[in-house]
Amino acid sequence: MGFGVFIHRLDSIYNDRPAEQYQFPRPYLRRVEACVGDWIIYYEPSKVTDTRGYYAVAKVQQVIPDPVTPDMYLALIEPGTYLDFVNPVPFNGTDGLVERGLLNNQERISGRAQSAVRPISPSDFNRIIDLGLETNELLLPRVDETGTSAGFQDEQAPFEVEQSRDRVSYIGSRIVRDRIFRRIVLRAYDERCAITGLKLINGGGRAEVSAAHIRPVEANGPDVINNGIALSGTAHWMFDRGLISLSDDLEILISRQVNDLDSVQAFMNKARRALPPRRQFERPHAHFLQWHRDHCFKQ
Repeated sequence: MGFGVFIHRLDSIYNDRPAEQYQFPRPYLRRVEACVGDWIIYYEPSKVTDTRGYYAVAKVQQVIPDPVTPDMYLALIEPGTYLDFVNPVPFNGTDGLVERGLLNNQERISGRAQSAVRPISPSDFNRIIDLGLETNELLLPRVDETGTSAGFQDEQAPFEVEQSRDRVSYIGSRIVRDRIFRRIVLRAYDERCAITGLKLINGGGRAEVSAAHIRPVEANGPDVINNGIALSGTAHWMFDRGLISLSDDLEILISRQVNDLDSVQAFMNKARRALPPRRQFERPHAHFLQWHRDHCFKQ
């Protein structure tokens, strides 16, 4: 087992759903198999317009032959492990290359940077997770007042492994994941309820809107931005109970079981469509909207 980097772009020709599966050809099979049971970081190439760089983390559960496409394979992502970064991490940061394992002996970027699947060292994994999820203050070890011994400094590899375990524990925490999911969803919707259009801030400066999962966590709904929507309290309650839902083009659907149709219609924004985020990849995905209509919506 080992950490890895999987390259994925929004306009990919492959049958990828980063929160669920990653499709790849046979030449990468051994590299992907080396990541089974461990964590990978998704990366979008710098040549992509408005690239997200390193943008998410997930755990590879197993690898299977693609049942549809010959000589292709699927890396299946363990449910509940995918997590979008709060801050996408650029390939080159303020201190230079973020994935330092890509440097060759001449301190230049090696050809490995072009590989769609590649291993990543624990130290690079830790660095990217810290930058993407702002974990530094929580995860960096305490330093004794008397300093650190030279003997401890010599044991760098085991120390990096322990740090990695801390980060894996961090990204697996439901409390942490809920907090990160709320941040990325509310930022995408500008802290505005997608159903009512209202942006209400309380006296403490906190937005009176929540980050709702379209497909709930309890039903293996992932913590991916396009499985989220910003909703005020009443809208969230109605959405979770299937009294309202959304079409693929974000038209607001109202259940026949609503007992006060006029009030519900007055409650919605004038367009009668959910207000979407600006960026296409942040918008609710049809895959999750279909699930909500099939399993939650009381038509």
